[in-house]
Parts: sequence; C-alpha cells; structure tokens
Amino acid sequence: MKKIILLLIVAAVVAVFAFDLHSLLTLDSLKARLEQFRQFQAESPFMVAGVFFAAYVVVTAFSIPGAAVMTLAAGALFGLLQGLVIVSFASTIGATLAFIGARYLLRDTVQAKFGNRLKAINEGVEREGAFYLFTLRLVPVFPFFLINLLMGLTSMKAITFFWVSQLGMLAGTAVYVNAGTELAEINSLAGILSPGLILSFVLLGVFPLIAKKITDKIKARKVYAKWTKPAKYDRNMVVIGAGAAGLVSSYIAAAVKAKVTLVEAHKMGGDCLNFGCVPSKALIKSAKLAHQMRHAARYGLHAATPSFSFKVVMARVHEIIKAIEPHDSVERYTGLGVDVVQGYAKIIDPWTVEIQHNNGETSRLTTRSIVIAAGAQPVVPPLPGIETSGYLTSDTLWDEFAKREELPKRLVVLGGGPIGCELAQAFARLGSQVTQVEMGERIMVREDLEISAMAAESMRADGVAILTEHKAVRFERQGEQKILIVEHKGKTVEIPYDDVICAVGRKARLTGYGLENIGVETNRTVVTNEYLETLYPNIFAAGDVAGPYQFTHVAAHQAWYASVNALFGHFKKFKADYRVIPWATFTDPEVARVGLNEQDAKEQGVEYEVTRYGIDDLDRAIADSEAHGVVKVLTVPGKDKILGVTIAGVHAGDLLAEFVLAMKHGLGLNKILGTIHTYPTWAEANKYAAGEWKRAHAPEKVLVWLGKYHAWRLG
Repeated sequence: MKKIILLLIVAAVVAVFAFDLHSLLTLDSLKARLEQFRQFQAESPFMVAGVFFAAYVVVTAFSIPGAAVMTLAAGALFGLLQGLVIVSFASTIGATLAFIGARYLLRDTVQAKFGNRLKAINEGVEREGAFYLFTLRLVPVFPFFLINLLMGLTSMKAITFFWVSQLGMLAGTAVYVNAGTELAEINSLAGILSPGLILSFVLLGVFPLIAKKITDKIKARKVYAKWTKPAKYDRNMVVIGAGAAGLVSSYIAAAVKAKVTLVEAHKMGGDCLNFGCVPSKALIKSAKLAHQMRHAARYGLHAATPSFSFKVVMARVHEIIKAIEPHDSVERYTGLGVDVVQGYAKIIDPWTVEIQHNNGETSRLTTRSIVIAAGAQPVVPPLPGIETSGYLTSDTLWDEFAKREELPKRLVVLGGGPIGCELAQAFARLGSQVTQVEMGERIMVREDLEISAMAAESMRADGVAILTEHKAVRFERQGEQKILIVEHKGKTVEIPYDDVICAVGRKARLTGYGLENIGVETNRTVVTNEYLETLYPNIFAAGDVAGPYQFTHVAAHQAWYASVNALFGHFKKFKADYRVIPWATFTDPEVARVGLNEQDAKEQGVEYEVTRYGIDDLDRAIADSEAHGVVKVLTVPGKDKILGVTIAGVHAGDLLAEFVLAMKHGLGLNKILGTIHTYPTWAEANKYAAGEWKRAHAPEKVLVWLGKYHAWRLG
C-alpha cells in the first residue's frame, strides 16, 4: 500500500512539471493574471477563497515550489488580515499533511536503516523538539518543505507539529502577505519603489535576524528564570582551569582588553605540561637514544649497551618540564594582563564564581561569562585489589619514578591506546620487561589494521609482550609477589609485576566546581552546542572537559571559539570547526593522521581511493637507516581532493602538517606535487605520494597519441 501511495505522489508531482502547471506559481504569472483573479473574486468571493485555500494546502502538502508566490498572491487578493488567516491555516494544514505522509511512508524504513545514527536526534526532539521546530520556523535557513518531511521522520507528535508550525510561521507569513498587498498596487515602474513595498522587503531581509534574537531571548529567559542577574559585574570572563584551553581563553580575553580571571587549583600548564605531552616526549627521546646505541651497527658504529642512572633520566624529564614552565607561568600571564588566582573555583550561579584560595581565603566574583576548562584525568578501572596494587597513572608515574634509583624491572601497562603504547615502548627500550595488556583484538584500534600491526611489530621487536584479547580481572598478592590476573579465551593467566601503569583512557573532570548546582548537563563531557555553549548561553566549555577530542591542539583551537563567543557572541557567534583535526601517536614509528582513514571511510559509507607511498623507497630514509613506514592518502574517486591521510614512520607528526594545511584550504594532491620540496628530506615523501596518485590517473589515451606524435616528429 505504501509503495502505491508513494508512486501516486511521485506521479502527481511529475504531472505538475510535465504539464507546466508550476509556471502558474511564479511572480510573473501572478501579476499577469491578477486582474482576472480579482474579477472571479468579485463574482464569487467565498468560492475563490475556498479554492485558493485548497490549492495552497495541496501545494504545501506535495512540496511543490510556489508557496512563497501564493503567499504574495494572498496579500494581493485578500488583503493583509484575510490573507494572513487563509495562508496561516492553509500552510500549517499542508505542512502537517506532508509531515504525516513522510511519517507513514518513510519513517519505519529510515529508522530501521539509520536507527543508531538517529538516536541523538530522536532524544533531542523528545526533549526539546517543539523549541527546535519553532526556531527553524522563525529562522528559515532550511526550506520549509524539508522541515516538514524531516520532522515526520522523528517521534514528534502531529498535534505538536501543527501548533508550533502555526505559531512559528505566523510572523514570516505576515511579512510576505504584507509584501503581497503592496505588489497589488504596482501599476508602473515607479510603483516598485513605493515606501510600503520597500519596507516589506526590508522586513523580509531583517526578519530572520530579528527572529533569531527573539528566539535566543525566549530561550535565555527560560534558562535563567530562577536566577537573579547581577546589576554589575567584576569580570568580563572567569576561566576555570589553566591547561591549554584555559590559558588560550584567558590570553585572548586579555589581548582584547577584557577583564579576565584565570583560576587554577594545581599546576599551571595543566596535564600536557606536567603529566602528558611534555614529560612523555622527554622520556621517549631518552629511550630512543638508548635504542639507537644498542643498534649502532646499522649506522656503521659499534653497538653498545647504554649505561645510565634511571634517577638522572627522570631528573631530565623534570628539568624539561621546568624549562617549559615559564611559557605557562603565573608571572607570564599576569604580565599579559590576566588576573591569575591559585585556588578552587565553584560556580554558584550563572554569573557568580566562588574561589577557595590556596591560602585559605574565600572570595566571590561576578562575571558576564564563564569558560570551563577543567581538563580530564586518567580512568582507573574498578578492578578488585587495584587500590592495594600500587598502581600508577600517566599523572602519578612522573613524581613516583623520579624517586627511584632503579628502572622498574617488570612493568605491566594496562591499555593499548596511544598513551599505553608510548609508555610501554619507551620503558621497554630503557630496559624494563614490559607486558602490555589490551582487552580488544589489537592495539591502537582507531588506526587502520595495517598501521596498528606495524606499530605492534615494532614494539614487539623492542621487547614489549603485547597481550591482546586479555581482560584484566583482579590484582592479588602472593606473599611479596604482586600478580595481575587476566582472562584470555576462558582461561586465567597470572602476570607477576613490580609496577603497573593504568593507561586505559582519560575522563573529563565534571565534578567539584558546581555544575551540578546549576544544572549544566554532562554526559561523559560537559554537553555543549556548536558554539561551545552549555545550557547557559554565557557559560562555555573547551578542551578535554568538552570533548570530543582529547588533544592539546584541539583544546587551544576550541578556546578561541569559546572565548570569542563569550566576549562577542552578542554580535556574532562562531561554530567550532572540527573538519580538519590532526593527531599523532609518538611510538616508533610515529603514527600521524588527519581526516578519514580506511576504516572510518568504510564505517561511514564514504567512497574513496587509496594512494600509498612506501617510505622504504625514500632517499633520505635510506640514508638515515630508517627506511620503513608508509604514507596513505584517501581521495575522492577520480579526483585529487584529500579525504584523509595516515603516515607511519619517522617524523610522521611533522610530515603531516603539509596535508593538514592542504585539507584546511582545499588544496589537492596536484598542488602538493607541483610544490618544490627540498632534496633530500623526509618531506619529499608527501610529494612522492602525490606523484603516485598522478601516475595512477595518467591520461592513457592522450599519452598514446603523444607517443605517435613524437614518433612522427622523428621522421
């Protein structure tokens, strides 16, 4: 039955265009027939009104182009008041019929096919569907017929759709009908410039802006209803957390001369400086040098077993942290104009932050806007015995190991993600007996299978025992021996260890600073919209606490949007742009990526071509005895447009930057191929990858004819 109805609808729409009936619904046609319609109206006013009403319902229900012209016609024929009543009800009834039709014909099929992907949309519609629809009706960014059809695929009630559409379209309808009343008076070119007509079209232009402002005010009034707004403010912005997002947010505010306070309870610089990026890369460098000493023969030197003090190695890590600290220090940011406060911040209401200073004092600040940049912390799995296991995390291992004279002999790393892989390989290269436990089928699961396998092969060559499909069950002590019990294919395995590092992921810091007091929604991260606004339009979140990416460079990227929207959002807001996000894992070989990889493209149903260039063929890689790795580029089939790039090899993180720039600015592989790259450098790998694509898309027929041409030229 559904198929028959769908065929009838398609046939009706085709007939409209086949018999050129849609040409009747144009402005020229309206003006040409206006006097004729007026004569009919004078003879049978009720019949004309009824036919017009029915025609409008049909046009709207079948999504036939021409509703806007008919609205103008309503003003011309019936005047403002009567025309507004006719169009308001006819358009709403027609829209609701289209809504019901889409629900009956398409909803079950669409939900069955895309159920999981539509889950968030369905939940949003169930929670605030009426408001979303009202906003769309007020601000006609999308064609109304699309709204009718798409809303029919959701769980919204038909009666809700009807009354919200009626209310939401009323103001816009009034503007169009009013314009139609002026069009009725046009008898000459001079009539086009009548003040009333000009005013109508000015209203059409500015109405979406006015409507959005009204919508924002209504929503804000609802959100802020139970709070008392301060008469004046102490600050333009208060930033909670001095990691990458907090530092950048406060810097931007100070740079534009806003009065900003940055509150940090622990260490300036956040996780990246103190526990993550900086110390791990310092350790990786020492470990890589130890590895090169053991394999010096590949460089024509005598191999040597590195001799070192582990305490000195860890001291170097802390020295590097101290060397970078001034970049993120209280003194620097105070000098930039930021009011830096050491203490714990707590949001009391949408405009008030209470600070428990580290010296014991308490103060309160009122502020126009708040940026939450509280970061993330390591996940500690709730395994039996873990609290007495002596476990470490990526946050605590640096201080703990700095106290040690000796390298941990038997080290277990829980987790096969980027952090776990970097630490496991580094400690193995320094000489620890490392066992890496991963519950999934492979390590680095977000990368393509071959890239994951390449990393695992290198790590195993360095001595890491990688146990995939092994689930940690509990920790035990057998006398002085510490044991991790894991499960593998139904059997238990005992892993003795001296130290264990939990690297199973990081979670956003969501408690302790007042979100629960004011009702800000959280779901693994602080829930924000595309402008990084929370439930409250003056409270923003950026960095790891906001997600969806836990990278320092993304935190800084988000901070720009959060701070600019917080300070200038009353003029213009900017949507956070996640289209080109690079990331890298600093194992050896490094793995760096931007955009889609193959497994992402397959999961998302994106068509692609793959171009590969083996770094084993790169002159500089051969000269450095590092001839291993690959550059993989995904492109649109038949075109040089880049969809994503994965590089595995030495300096992969640095090589990726050229592709990030290309994707950001819409440059294809032909542009990279046509750019001079210094010889001999690692960067040539990018050019050669582009060359591989060019060879695969060479115009073979043209080349055949060129061959014949040159043969003819030989005589």
